[in-house]
Amino acid sequence: MKQFIQLEIKTTDHAAITIDILTSIHQTNVNLTLMEVFKDRICINLEYINDHTKNLLIKNLLKIRDVLTIKEINLLNNEENAFKNIIGTSLCIQKVKKFSSTVGKSNSTILLRGEGGTGKELFAKAIHNYSYRKNKKFITLNCSSIPDIILESELFGYEEGRFIGDMNSSKDGLFKEANGGTIFLDEIGEFSITLQAKLLKVLQEGTIKKLGSNKEETVDIRIIAATNRNLEEMVKNGQFREDLYYRLNIIPIYLPPLRERLEDIPLLVKFFMSNLNNKLKKRIEKVDFQVYNKLMQYHWPGNIRELQNIVERAMNLCEGEILTPENIIFNFSEYNSKAAELFYTEELTLKEITQQCEKEAIIRVLDKYKSYRKAAQILGVSHTTIMNKTKKYFNRYKV
Repeated sequence: MKQFIQLEIKTTDHAAITIDILTSIHQTNVNLTLMEVFKDRICINLEYINDHTKNLLIKNLLKIRDVLTIKEINLLNNEENAFKNIIGTSLCIQKVKKFSSTVGKSNSTILLRGEGGTGKELFAKAIHNYSYRKNKKFITLNCSSIPDIILESELFGYEEGRFIGDMNSSKDGLFKEANGGTIFLDEIGEFSITLQAKLLKVLQEGTIKKLGSNKEETVDIRIIAATNRNLEEMVKNGQFREDLYYRLNIIPIYLPPLRERLEDIPLLVKFFMSNLNNKLKKRIEKVDFQVYNKLMQYHWPGNIRELQNIVERAMNLCEGEILTPENIIFNFSEYNSKAAELFYTEELTLKEITQQCEKEAIIRVLDKYKSYRKAAQILGVSHTTIMNKTKKYFNRYKV
């Protein structure tokens, strides 16, 4: 689905407005081959423009009075708002966001594929928010965390008397609750064969039947499923129904792991820091550039979820306003064992252990106070001593 900004020239000063528009386009480095000029209208193809350039272009154009119509502004803002929490400017994530927005308007089932922690629920929510169902419910269910019989009752509901303790009540399931909206089934590979057959009926016929009932009800829902398992291999092994696989796999979307989009790490770190500063009551605004070097050398088995956890851990350990490489700990057990080795191994002399303690003390105080004189006052030495020891141990600080 191609998207355009249509810029209608509405004032009598036609030439001046046209020049303003072309200037705004030039300032945002939009390829002029993506632009078509008609009588009293300029049309810009957004299909190959990245999010940052598009947002900058819109802001520049909005300064020109009577150029964009309200309808066109809302169309652009809808996509921007729907995917605003998908952080990243790497080519692979831009392609996924663009593809997701393209298929988001349809009613077809989507299957999100990728490793754990790549943001499948976030994408499912964004697709829902960009669809015509955005004003209806979006319901999430993690299928791996619920026993089979409970999972079925949660999805389909049950009639009164079906379970002990529910003699006088019935319950609507999530499929009915999500009617008109979207239901996100995470870890769909954990469905039992029995439940797979019932889900297939929902997809094929759009009907559900409560446990303990013979009455079928029609529902209008969009299903977005997700898995990190190899469904193709499961089909071969008889663990997953082939017909259900093809029903779910109408629009597959592969979410890249973090190791394939390392250039997004700085943006993700800043995004997490901004949110966590409020949660942790911190004021950590800066990041030592060596932090990014350290993060980009890691293999990220837990992907973005692991990065978020590591940033939160680092902010808890940080005593100043600058996040440092020392705050980045990938494995706490490994960190503790290394610390023990450092201070208690027989291979280190007392002098070396003392220097290490001294270095870490200086780092903590300088991170917090940003002043040689204040650090010297806290540590009970002259500021010249702090300056000399800083030059001796590292050249990172220029206070």
